[in-house]
Order: sequence, then structure tokens, then C-alpha cells
Amino acid sequence: MQHFGDLDPATEEQLRLNNFEGKFDVKEFVGSISERLITQSKASSGPFDPKPFIRTFEAVVDKLISVRKDVQAKTEQMEKSVRVAEREYSKKMADLNRGFEAVGSSFSTMESKMNEVGRTAVRIGEQLESIHIERQRAQAAHDLINYYNQFSRGDTSHLDALKKEGREGRSQVAIILRRLTTVAREVDLPSADKTRENIDKYCEKFEKDMIYLFDRCYRKGDPKLMHHCAQTLLDFNGGASCVQIYVNQHDFFMNKVRDTANHSDDLLWNTVSKPDESPPKTESGLAELFGEIRATVAQESQIVQAVFPNPPFVMQVFLQRVFAQSIQQYMEQLLTKGSSLSDLAYLRILQMVHNQTSNLVEDLKVHELPSMTPSKSSLEISEFRRVLSGALTVSGTSTTSVVSAMLENAMAELFVPYIEGQKYLDRESKSLGELYAGLLANFTRYHMRMQKVKSSMFDRMVDRLGAAAANTTTSGGSSTSAQAAALIMRYGGISSERIQEKSLEDIVREEDGFLSIDVAEKMLKWHAEAVGRCVELTSQNDVPKNTFILLRVLAEAIGAAYLETAIESAIARLEVADPKLEPSLQPLEVLRLVDLICHLWQQYTNMALFPLAASSVTIRREMTIFNNQTVSRTEGAANTLLQRTTDAIITWLSLQLSKQKKNDFKPRNDDLSFARVNTEPCVACCEILEKVRDAAIQSISGKNREAFLTEIGVSFHSLLLDHLRKYPVSATGGLMLAKDLKSYQDTVASFNIPALHERFEFIRQLGNVFLVRPEILRSYITENYLGRIDSGLLRPYLAQRSDWGQFETRFNENVDVEDVATDITSRGLKDRFKMAKLGTMVKDLEGLKLGDGISMGIPSGFTGSFSIGGRGLNNNSA
Repeated sequence: MQHFGDLDPATEEQLRLNNFEGKFDVKEFVGSISERLITQSKASSGPFDPKPFIRTFEAVVDKLISVRKDVQAKTEQMEKSVRVAEREYSKKMADLNRGFEAVGSSFSTMESKMNEVGRTAVRIGEQLESIHIERQRAQAAHDLINYYNQFSRGDTSHLDALKKEGREGRSQVAIILRRLTTVAREVDLPSADKTRENIDKYCEKFEKDMIYLFDRCYRKGDPKLMHHCAQTLLDFNGGASCVQIYVNQHDFFMNKVRDTANHSDDLLWNTVSKPDESPPKTESGLAELFGEIRATVAQESQIVQAVFPNPPFVMQVFLQRVFAQSIQQYMEQLLTKGSSLSDLAYLRILQMVHNQTSNLVEDLKVHELPSMTPSKSSLEISEFRRVLSGALTVSGTSTTSVVSAMLENAMAELFVPYIEGQKYLDRESKSLGELYAGLLANFTRYHMRMQKVKSSMFDRMVDRLGAAAANTTTSGGSSTSAQAAALIMRYGGISSERIQEKSLEDIVREEDGFLSIDVAEKMLKWHAEAVGRCVELTSQNDVPKNTFILLRVLAEAIGAAYLETAIESAIARLEVADPKLEPSLQPLEVLRLVDLICHLWQQYTNMALFPLAASSVTIRREMTIFNNQTVSRTEGAANTLLQRTTDAIITWLSLQLSKQKKNDFKPRNDDLSFARVNTEPCVACCEILEKVRDAAIQSISGKNREAFLTEIGVSFHSLLLDHLRKYPVSATGGLMLAKDLKSYQDTVASFNIPALHERFEFIRQLGNVFLVRPEILRSYITENYLGRIDSGLLRPYLAQRSDWGQFETRFNENVDVEDVATDITSRGLKDRFKMAKLGTMVKDLEGLKLGDGISMGIPSGFTGSFSIGGRGLNNNSA
């Protein structure tokens, strides 16, 4: 076995203990030991000899074991040393803790002793203070009795001498006189009245002297002596007299006499009554006044703080005078001039003044004066009164918000006479009514002319407006909607005794009677301005109620007086129109404008008015119900107009079909007959249907257009069914009929109504019965749509064939007597409609499927079908 000494020095170096400290890699360690052996093995020419490797590694392992034992021994020694050190550390920490506890206990003992000494000192201080107060009370009572006795003898020499000592002497005299006045009221002796009279005379003289001195210092501009006088008078009687002198003699009130004539603002007064012009933002005279107030208050706040011991109170008196005299007088002048122009001018001026005054108040709030600490003399007076009688207390402090609160209150009182109760809202409603009546005056006169040809139409509107206007006289308080109705009647030239003939003679253009989006936008713009004024001028609690009232005014104007009037005039024109003339499609344009205006109106209502009533669930619900009822009434009138228009179109179509000549479908065999593409009635009907289609596409939208065109198509379908039963058709005439029916089908197909496609395909197939040969006719009528119809109902049409008499017998023989597969319902229908008109059967078979996706249902009319978008139906949840 190889010993440690046999290892080469390099390997010995690798086995040192310091090589195993830090980062140690086993592979590198083994490689470094084997490196020399591998080199020797490679140098040897013989076979590989593992013995050098074994001996070397055995020696290395022995060396490593020895190193490990040394390390373990050192580790154990160090652990013992650590344990000994820990025991020593724990012992030292325990000693230190005991020392700290002893120090803390000493400090606690010292603190308790100091607290005891402090409590003793406090008790001594309280006793000394009580003795001092008793001494002051005794000294004050002694001095007061002495001065009282002097006044009882009429001797004021001591006070006169004290008053001549200067500022301090006058301050002491003020305090003494105030105390004497208090005592004199309580003394009840035989000579007390005379003494009290002497004291009062001296007090009056003293106050006059101090006020005179204050006034002289004010004129000289001596703020220090003014402050002394103000403080002395404050100690004497509160100082109200010098405050009044200071405010009353201020140059701002002495030298300012304002008049609107001196501040002419021609641009404002020329445009303020024009509703299309923007409301004025300011007025030159008002801006000058408010600018001067801002500058004056900014200057006075500094002077007041330097002169008066109670600046918040003085500033409050000064600002109250500014609002009550300067602002209110000028505001009344502006409102008087605005009222002389119009209600709109009055309301705009009121809003402008309110807005400018609000800005002024916010600017003046920055001059809020801080609270003042009560002076020594004030404390003495308060203490003296509290000790002697307790009858009077004086506060030498003021809250930090006294000026701000006064400004808010002064502004509220400034506008109360103009907005209290219903006064403001009545005027706002009256102004809106006048504006709407003036805007719709020519419109109303134009539609009044319709009563000459159809009096009942306008009678209904006049009766409704008259009934609403009557509320202004029969009821104790007139509603705003009634006022609006009365104004519309008055400005429209309508009296309570019906129409004034003079107004009818006025020249009114036809364009004045047309509905206009611009007019509706003006009405909504004016209404929005009124609502904005209402929100600004009235309290937040009244906004929902006032908004509802203004909504009624708008609904009466734009709904009843504008839209419904135009609809009723259109209905009247249809009723008096000559049925022999082609019907006018102008009512569809009226409906288009009604739809657009209603949509605009409802968008405005939902976005601008309903949110203002969100704070009141009850009023919000009432507004929603009222709005829906108003729109429903307009929709009902629109439905009536659409139905009357439909009736007029159907009547015209029926008239054109009646012009069909008896031999149109039995033409002579000449070139002229075959040269015609369609018959004249067909051309006329297709023309009117195309006009109706184009007008409907342009004027009606959505479901309304679909329902209208469906009604036209279904009604025309019924007319054609009846029309085909009236005219004989020859073999060559069948071609003419087929071309007519194809034109009808193509024209109706351009409506793009799927329900009509099947109906007119049925008509086309029915027309083909005049073209097929007799031998295949039987099979033809049992196929497609015709196969769904009882063959008995087709006989009136087959009978119009010119060759029907030749094969009628043979056709009847081929007809089955009874269809065995027919159920009881089908047999009943056949028995019922055996000789009935095909159109009647189609109506009675409403809803019966003729094929996949084919229904023969016929709409019954437009009742409730015409709807206007933008309604507030979703607001019922409010």
C-alpha cells in the first residue's frame, strides 16, 4: 500500500484543506490526480497497468479520510466554543434586562412624583385664579359703586379726566360707561332715576363725541385713529353706529345714480326679443356696475380689516347695502325695459342678470374675512356682565362663512319677487305660447281656409283649442297648456266666437301651410332655451314639475296645433277631392314630415326632458303617460290619413278598371288590335301603381311602407278577381289579357312585398285559363295554385271563354261528382262556396296555406299600424 509520503508534491498540494473550501468540483479533482498517471501510462510501451492508479487513489483516499477527521475535530472544538459564547451572551442579556427594568421602575416612580407635584401646582393655580377673579370682581364693584355715587352727585370730573388721557383713557371710559348702564337698570333706589338719567346723558354725549371723532378721522383718512374709535365704540355699545356712518357716507353709494339710458346697448335691445338670436350674455351698464363692485369690495376688504375690530360684520352690512340699493335698482330698470319689449326679452334679461349675479357672488366670496380674536376690553366686558348679572353676553368672534352665507341669502332675496310661486313659470309658458303662435300664424290661417270647403275639419281643432282656452276664465288658475291654446287661437286669428273673417282675407301663400323640419327645430330650440332658463332660475325640487308643465306647452303647439292640423287638412282635401280625378299623393309627403318631426320631437323629449324629471318618480311616470298619449293621438290621425289615401287610390283603380271596353279581350282580327301592348285601363292602373310605389318609397319607411303597399296590392288583387268575371275573352283576346295581367304582376312585384308575389302569380295563372286548349283545361285547373281552389269557384271565369258553350257539357261530364278523399271541412267549404265569388272565398279562407310559404290572408286595414319612432314607451319603468 502506498503511503502519504509516496505521493508526488503536486498531488500533496491538491489534498490541502484550503483546496476544499469554496467551490469544489469532483471531476476536476479526480482529473488533476489522474493526469500524471495517464501521461506515464501513455508513455509506457507495455500493456495498461492499473496498479499505479490503484496505489495513488488508495493513498489519496487515506489522505482524505485523515483530512476529514481533522475537520471533524476542528468542528467539534468550534461548536464547544460557540456554546460557551452563547451562554456568556445570554447571561449578559439577562443582566442588562434587569438593569433596564430597574431604570424603568425609577423613571415610573419619578413620573408619579412629578404628576403629583403637577396636580398640586394646578390646584394652587386654580386657587390663585379664583382669588384673582374675586379680587377683580371686588375691585370692579368698588370702582363701579364709586363712579355710580359720583353720577348720583352729578360729578363726572374723574371720567372727564380719564377721557382726556388719550386712547387708553377713552377705552376705559367706554368700558366703565357700559358697565354703569347695566348696573343703573338694576338699581332700585329713591335717587336711581336721576342717576340713570345722568348716566344716559353722559353716554349719549360720549357716543356723539366718538362718532364725531370717527367721522373726522374718516374724512382725513387716518385708519389708525379710525380703528381706535371703532374699537372704543365696539366696547361701548357694539359699534353699530360707526359702521352705519362708514357705509352710508361711502362714495360708492353717495355719488352713483345709474340709469339704463346712460348705458345704451343698442345691439342687445334690438336682438333680445328675437327668439332666433342667442340670449344676451351681459349688458354694458350691468357689466360696468359689477366691475365697479368687484373693485370696490376688493379695496374695502383691506380697509375694513385695518379699521374695524369686527370686519366680517362690517363687510356684511356693506354688501347688503350693495345688493339692496345698487344691484336691485339697476336690475329693476333692466327688467322694466325688457318687459316693455316682450315677455321673451324680460325672461332673457332675468336670466342674464341671474347668471351675472351668480358670477359676482362667486367672485366676492374670495373676500371672506377671517374670524377676529376678541380684544381684552371685550373679554373684560363679557366677564363683568357674566359676573354681575348674566343678562347680556357679547360674542367677539364670527364664523368664517358669514360673508359667503350672506351673499347667497342676498342673491336669493334679490330674485324671490320674480320667481316665487307660479309667477315665473306662467310668464315662461305665456312667452312660449306667444312665440309658437306667431311662428304658426300663417300656417294656421292657411289651414283655416280649408274650412270653407270642409268646415267640420277645422271645427274640431277650433273646438278643442277653444275648450282648452276656456280654462283660462272658468278655472281659478289657468293651466299653461290652456294659455298656450288661447295664445295660438288669438295669434292665429281665431276668436271664441269662431273665425274672424278679416283674418281669412289675409294673403297666405300655399307654402305657409306645408310642414317644415326647420319650423319644428325652431320650436324645439325655443323650448330648450325656456327649459334651460327654468333649470337655472328655479329650485332643483321644482325642476321635474316645471319641466312637465313646459312639456305640455310644447305638446299642445307641435302636436295639436301643428302636426294634427296638417293631417286633418290633408284628410279634408281627400274628402272633398273629385273622385273622377287622379288622387293626389301629397298626403304621403305630409306623413313623411309628420314622421320626421315626431321622431325629432321624441328624441328631444327622451334626451333632454325626461332626465330632468329623474328625481321624481311620480312626475316622470306622468310625463311618460302624457307623452305616449300625445304621440298615440298623432299616430291615430296619421292612420286615418293613410287609410283615406289608400281608399282614394283604390277608388281610382276601380274607376280605371271600369273603363275596360266590353270587346277589349275579343279583338277583331286586324293589325291595330294586335299592335297594342296593353289595354288603356291596364296602362292607367300601372301608372298610378308606379306613382304610389315611388311616393311610398320616398315618404314612408319600414313597417309602415310595407303595410301600406300590402293594402294597396291586396285591394287591387280583389278588384282584379272581380274584374275578370265581367269580360268575355276570345282565344286571341286571351293574349291581350295575359299581357295585362303580366304588367299588373310586374308592377306589383316592384313593391318588393313577398306576400303579394303569390297573389298575383295566382292571378296570372287564373288568366291562363283563357289560353289553354279545352282538352287540357281540366287538368290545368287542378295544378299549381288553381288546384287549391274549388273548381266550382272557377266556373264564372271559365264561362267568359268565347268557346265555353262548345265544350261546357263535355267539361261537366269529366268533373267528378265527389272527391272521396275530401274531409268533412273541405266538403263544407265546397258546399258553402259552390257558386260564390272567388274573392269572397279567398277572404273566408284567410290564413289557409295554398303552398309552401303562400298565404291568402288579407289585411283588414291600417288601424293602429302606422307607428312613429322615438316614443318614450321605455320610460314606464320610471
